[in-house]
Amino acid sequence: MAPGLVDPAVSADTTRSLSSVTEQYNDTLRFFLNGTKVTLDDADPEVTLLEYLRGIGLTGTKLGCAEGGCGACTVVVSQYNPTTKQIYHASVNACLAPLVSVDGKHVITVEGIGNVSRPHPAQERIALSNGSQCGFCTPGIVMSLYALLRNKPDPSEHEVEEAFDGNLCRCTGYRPILDAAQSFSREKSCGKASANGGSGCCMEKADGEKNGGCCKNGIKEDDQPIKRFTPPGFIEYKPDTELIFPSALRRHEFKPLAFGNKRKKWFRPVTLEQLLEIKSVYPSAKIIGGSTETQIEVKFKNMQYTASVFVGDIPELRQYDFKDDHLEIGGNVILTDLENIAAEAVKHYGPAKGQPFAAILKQIRYFAGRQIRNVGTPAGNLATASPISDLNPVFVASNATLVAKSLDKTTEIPMSEFFKGYRVTALPPDAIIAGLRIPVTKEKGEYMRAFKQAKRKDDDIAIVNAALRVTLSDAYTVDSVDLVYGGMAPTTIAAKKAVEYLQGKKWTDPQTVEGAMNALEQDFDLRFGVPGGMATYRKSLALGFFYKFYHEVLSELAAEEAEIDKEAIGEIDRMISHGKKDHDSAVAYEKKILGKERPHVAAMKQCTGEAQYTDDIPVQKNELYGCMVLSSKAHAKLLKVDPSPALELPGVVEWVDHRDLPSPEANWWGAPICDETFFAVDEVFTAGQPIGIILASSAKQAEAASKAVKIEYEELPAIFTIEEAIQKESYFDHYRYIIKGDSEKAFKEADHVFEGIARMGGQEHFYLETNACVVVPKPEDGEIEVFSSTQNPSETQTYVAQVCGVDANKVVSRVKRMGGGFGGKETRSIQLAGICAAAAKKTKRPVRCMLNRDEDITTSGQRHPFLARWKVAVNKDYKIQALDADVFNNGGWTQDLSGAVVDRALSHSDGVYLIPNVHVRGRIAKTNTVSNTAFRGFGGPQGMFIAETYMEEVADHLGIAVEEFRRINMYKPGEQTHFNQELKDFYVPLMYKQVQEESEYARRRQEITEFNKTHKWNKRGLALIPTKFGISFTALFLNQAGALVHIYHDGSVLLAHGGTEMGQGLHTKMTMIAAEALKIPQSNVFISETATNTVANTSSTAASASSDLNGYAIFNACEQLNQRLQPYREKLGPDATMKQLAHAAYFDRVNLSANGFYRTPDIGYVWGPNTGQMFYYFTQGVAAAEVEIDTLTGDWTCRRADIKMDVGRSINPAIDYGQIEGAFVQGQGLFTTEEMLWHRASGQIFTKGPGNYKIPGFRDIPQEFNVSLLKDVEWENLRTIQRSRGVGEPPLFMGSAVFFAIRDALKAARKQWGEESVLALQSPATVERIRVSCADPIVTRARVQAREGEKSFFVSI
Repeated sequence: MAPGLVDPAVSADTTRSLSSVTEQYNDTLRFFLNGTKVTLDDADPEVTLLEYLRGIGLTGTKLGCAEGGCGACTVVVSQYNPTTKQIYHASVNACLAPLVSVDGKHVITVEGIGNVSRPHPAQERIALSNGSQCGFCTPGIVMSLYALLRNKPDPSEHEVEEAFDGNLCRCTGYRPILDAAQSFSREKSCGKASANGGSGCCMEKADGEKNGGCCKNGIKEDDQPIKRFTPPGFIEYKPDTELIFPSALRRHEFKPLAFGNKRKKWFRPVTLEQLLEIKSVYPSAKIIGGSTETQIEVKFKNMQYTASVFVGDIPELRQYDFKDDHLEIGGNVILTDLENIAAEAVKHYGPAKGQPFAAILKQIRYFAGRQIRNVGTPAGNLATASPISDLNPVFVASNATLVAKSLDKTTEIPMSEFFKGYRVTALPPDAIIAGLRIPVTKEKGEYMRAFKQAKRKDDDIAIVNAALRVTLSDAYTVDSVDLVYGGMAPTTIAAKKAVEYLQGKKWTDPQTVEGAMNALEQDFDLRFGVPGGMATYRKSLALGFFYKFYHEVLSELAAEEAEIDKEAIGEIDRMISHGKKDHDSAVAYEKKILGKERPHVAAMKQCTGEAQYTDDIPVQKNELYGCMVLSSKAHAKLLKVDPSPALELPGVVEWVDHRDLPSPEANWWGAPICDETFFAVDEVFTAGQPIGIILASSAKQAEAASKAVKIEYEELPAIFTIEEAIQKESYFDHYRYIIKGDSEKAFKEADHVFEGIARMGGQEHFYLETNACVVVPKPEDGEIEVFSSTQNPSETQTYVAQVCGVDANKVVSRVKRMGGGFGGKETRSIQLAGICAAAAKKTKRPVRCMLNRDEDITTSGQRHPFLARWKVAVNKDYKIQALDADVFNNGGWTQDLSGAVVDRALSHSDGVYLIPNVHVRGRIAKTNTVSNTAFRGFGGPQGMFIAETYMEEVADHLGIAVEEFRRINMYKPGEQTHFNQELKDFYVPLMYKQVQEESEYARRRQEITEFNKTHKWNKRGLALIPTKFGISFTALFLNQAGALVHIYHDGSVLLAHGGTEMGQGLHTKMTMIAAEALKIPQSNVFISETATNTVANTSSTAASASSDLNGYAIFNACEQLNQRLQPYREKLGPDATMKQLAHAAYFDRVNLSANGFYRTPDIGYVWGPNTGQMFYYFTQGVAAAEVEIDTLTGDWTCRRADIKMDVGRSINPAIDYGQIEGAFVQGQGLFTTEEMLWHRASGQIFTKGPGNYKIPGFRDIPQEFNVSLLKDVEWENLRTIQRSRGVGEPPLFMGSAVFFAIRDALKAARKQWGEESVLALQSPATVERIRVSCADPIVTRARVQAREGEKSFFVSI
């Protein structure tokens, strides 16, 4: 049907200009904030809700990514919903929400619902359940839970599990957050539930529904209401005590708004007519629904819209109506409402006629996160015309009609004719999308399904999606068909050749599917270098989705002759995740304080938004904001840098570059080799290298000005990958090796020799708080105070002194806490601190800078990608005789810590296996990429990955079960490593046995073998991975720590030590050690911050050694104090309080301050001769993981993980469990979903935000997640504080159990199709790698080969 003309929507008098149309509009914003009325007459049109909130001092709401992908900025906006006619409490991303969008609504932030003395139950339960570590993401998570509870006071377990799909956390591994949140769920909060000591909730009993239904659905008259169960020690949740929706807002009259300045104007019409008037006189005005796309265009693509029209408050566009043969929805119905409408429509029309709505429901379920669905709209989705939109294919395939309205006419456009090209549509310039009519399917003979595959299940953009529909006659011939795909072309596109082929074909004929597949191959003949990459994978998904659809339709036909592939139907399901921990693991050695489970000391402050991070420090007088100007080329000469256009912009104060430093030498920094510059001089060596910094009166002005600096380049050849560096012999001059025995002789004499390549990608730290810094110059003696989010205050002090030309004693470097670090703030934070310090020195004014997520990823480095060429000799008794390996890491453009990282990889390349003859060599590739740096594990995981790769592949070559092969070759206690260190207190063999027994490994292995025989497309895999991780800095001089302990008159104790708090619970453990040593309550000990003027010459907080080093230094200081207090304890008796003791000692003029110190004994390895002890001890563990993969799509889930760690005598098991769970999930991300990609043409990182880089989310963690600590053993040789072991890094490698379980499942998948060759699987095992590693006929026909000279779109370095 051609676009038809219908009666004009409004009268023809439309010639007036925009100003005359809107002259009657109001210019005052009115809303409520945490229960208080706010009236703004002079709102800045360019600020987001987040910038407004932080600007007025509500800093609990955090900035994590500025693209709505992490949820750190989540607030709740309570409003009257015109669609449902009810009050709705919407969790929204404040970083995207324009201020205009909250007029007439109630904004609730984390500060508004509770504080430390009176927390909201959601805040309290997350804090006490150890659901907050670094705490930066916590306020957003609290607000997502709060929104859920406000809308559903007794949510189901499923609703709780899905409530956080728009939130990310990098520290906790999510398990404790979900456990805290589930305490509010219907199932867990029912007083009758057996879990809560009751007789059994009706939900648990099979006959619950028969006997009067759910006890919550109306209480019988003579019954008492069922009491909500509150877990012991928690505040009871009472929904009736929440902040009410202000009565003034119930009466609020929505007036049309117009406000702004010369640069930008906002309009907020409240009727459709007002909107159409604006559109008729100003067709180019930007229509804003949820601002989820526009804010990203403004922030990251430098788009500028002078006039924006917010349409979220027009009730006419938010209605829906069930007609006889179609559903009509307003263009601006929010996606959350569309989700509910679609569910209602399926009930209303029945399952057969409601198929299009079931398809919509399925796609919305994984469409972004809840915060985006609460503001995003179908009209926004359509107008944006994204080629990978999840909903647009459904609208096209269901033959929906789009209703476009302009002032003088209404146009109906069939969805099949709407998309014209890349982000180009058939919408007339003066029209808006008023609504959609979605027809129902036929009662009989019509079938419709939707599909989507992304890198991660929740909150992720599709790689490929599809909506497929077919109508069949009674004889099963095809009457009509629509095969609509996203992600296969620049627009949402129909597979024309396949549609043409299918017309009139008999659906039940086996030839039909074959012919359709051939036609699809022609429809989507992607070339190897296709934009977006993944040619083979995308093609295989297009074919795989059709294959699934074909068999789903067949299964619904009652046809005898059809051969149905039942295994292809359906998707992997996830159950509600759960897990258990052994809370009695430390009982045997518990003391008064040490060994007990206690929450993180700052958890409650973090949950209420009161915890202060660097950028939360109040604005200083005369403060300037900095924005770095970064190189956009990977390698180039700088021909010209002209900041003058930037300096002319309003608010811009100064430009700072290398010429402003005291000397050319002051520009050089780096540890341990000074080979990096703060500012580029004549040449840039990587995209993202700082050239200078712009200073302005506001962050927005600085950002705008940084883009105005003119830079001319002359491009030079660049190297990206390790392979390219090896080919061009581009290395740093660091070369280390470990030689033990005679490997050449062993290779000659061995029964078998196998070789292979282990390759793994890097990993972005993705701490939720990006690098931030505030530098305050003092008026005297060149003094400078630096507040930096750093793991390394002392090195910060050193380099700030250097760039300012003063001695270190004039610089105080302070850090209260970080929102995560993981090694990324060990050296890389110094770049920003040095640059800000140089700027502060030049202007003599305070300078602040917090990097945007994309700037942070571009400048801060990541985990090193590794490549190893290994050769292993093994005898017939399955014992390994020799290992030879060349190990390379990608250092990037400067050396940073790459040398120490490759050294640690060499020392961990034995895994946990005794190899008598070893020769391993390590080199650092020098490339034009970001300078790679420390990251939790520091080369250890890469070394152990090499070890487990050769163990897996050699076992496959020999035809032996890899679990048995590992057992045969495992070290025994007392044996020596390849660097000649004896293994004392070595419990890996014991834990290897225990984990197999406790996880019923043998039984599950049997079940999985059976499952894989009977399932053609879904395969399961199992893996058991041991680990040993050496604890100590490999640089000997770093193994030292200091502490300062003050006892005050009132008996309170102030503690300072050299370690920094980044969420790992270091301060919690240190206060426990001091409290135990001084025999006082933990609450009497306080740590204010880490600063260089209290404890000098500190080592960076890293290497999992901070508790060992600082703990002993504190213990040493407390011992001195105890000696001084001993006479008073004897005199005043055992019950004397510290207040009495301190008082008496003070009056006797006894020193109540002590300086403690500790250095690790016995260590001092010498490279080359292979002598001396490298590590103080090893932290050990074993993990088992089970996965299921869908080989048609590459989709997978981790069904179960069991972890056992030997952490010695734990100081605080709750903190240690948090570290283990968090590290495991971070490791799982490293080996599966987290793939760093570079854009080949520009040489820039592509994956620089949550939109493209996928850390695990709440629904990616193992469905069953069990963790325990080793107990009932003696640690005779462990001489650490409390005999505890470092726990930060060691568990990370155990996340590889998921990777090796995927490899195990892939072996079964390949074997089924006759592919018996040994699988060399690269890490990470992304959905793409999983799919293309299969050997089925579909992926075989989808393979795309590179033509001569053709290169891939993306580069993996």
